[in-house]
Amino acid sequence: MASRSHAGTDDVAQRILACIESIPAGRVMTYGDVAEYAGASSPRIVGRVLAADDGSVPWHRVMRADGSLAEHLYTEQRQRLLAEGVRFRGDRVELARFRWDGSPEA
Repeated sequence: MASRSHAGTDDVAQRILACIESIPAGRVMTYGDVAEYAGASSPRIVGRVLAADDGSVPWHRVMRADGSLAEHLYTEQRQRLLAEGVRFRGDRVELARFRWDGSPEA
């Protein structure tokens, strides 16, 4: 029984990582966006998957629903996003302009 649960968790984690991998440079998603796209039950799961990942996906393109960044990664995340052309209003990403909805880029 536990292995079935673990396999389901692994499947969700793989879908989360695949979603994050697909976010184009210069675009962002919130934890909630990723959770919805990947069929995860909670945005917190996205955070847990990213915390356990070895940096294999562009983690810096994922942020809180209000466009704010993780405090412990703020400087690196902001620098990476700025290098990709993402702009901020104060300490928050301009989500209205840079949020990606999962559709193919034109």
